[in-house]
Amino acid sequence: MTTAATLSGLAAADWRAHAGALVAAVSPATTILQEEPLAAKTTMRVGGGARLYAEPASVEDLQSLLAVAAGRGIAVHLLGRGSNLIVPDEGVDGLVLALAGEAWSEFTPRPDGRVRVGSGLRLKELCGKAAIAGLVGFEFLEGIPGCVGGALRMNAGAMGGWMFDVVEEVRIMSRAGVVVTQPKSALHVDYRHCAELDAAIALGALLRPAAAADAAAIKRQIVTYRNKRQESQPRESSAGCIFKNPPGNSAGRLIDECGLKGERVGGAEVSPVHANFIVNRGTATAGDVLALIRRVRARVKDVRGVDLQPEVLLYGRRWEDVL
Repeated sequence: MTTAATLSGLAAADWRAHAGALVAAVSPATTILQEEPLAAKTTMRVGGGARLYAEPASVEDLQSLLAVAAGRGIAVHLLGRGSNLIVPDEGVDGLVLALAGEAWSEFTPRPDGRVRVGSGLRLKELCGKAAIAGLVGFEFLEGIPGCVGGALRMNAGAMGGWMFDVVEEVRIMSRAGVVVTQPKSALHVDYRHCAELDAAIALGALLRPAAAADAAAIKRQIVTYRNKRQESQPRESSAGCIFKNPPGNSAGRLIDECGLKGERVGGAEVSPVHANFIVNRGTATAGDVLALIRRVRARVKDVRGVDLQPEVLLYGRRWEDVL
């Protein structure tokens, strides 16, 4: 059997064979593509393509894709809105799965005020629909350029709120295709992390709002958060905060104190607006971004003695291999 570790040496014919096996295993409604560019599917707008890319049309097709990938030793990577990751310039050797489309974008309010949502639902759309329904508690998610699945995996947070503050249970599929529903109490959740989703796929969640309120009042709070975010975060293409905040400190403050705002490598720049953002000035490559990350880490370590750890994902690779 071919192993995931040897896939980078596969010839184009081997990838075509893998693609053919995937196509044969799913319904015609599922999209299967080869060498699909990924940069435009991310907020950083850098990186190469996926050797294999799929948008499953159903839970059953997702299970079939995972089964074929496992049987052929193909590495599998999940892609949401691409807001917290950097795709390497060489692309990704493996199968990239995107839970896109209506099948994954459920928003179903219940009579008791709880809401069933799909993993592909955009956070902005979740906030908008919740506001119309008069449900309080999701406003902090409005400005995060991600989807429910990514927010669950990363326990996304903003404006003092965290994704798992509003989660009651999560529907999860293992890489073996087994579907289970786990209550929040059974999950191991901490800063920017849900352990159970490291090697599994969030299909959706049951959310409980903080309260019910007038839709107009909720929308006013959303506008307040949006304005605050626009004033404090850069507007250029980025992957969000690059580094985790060290315990009791702020990564952005440390970088700023080291005089790194405006530091550039090629088309990548440490944002003059928020030092924990690296922005794409329009011509950046993933190589530029990674070189700037290394430079920032080295300067902060030298000046302040702190080892900053990446918060964003290096897609298809390990940070240990490039830092």
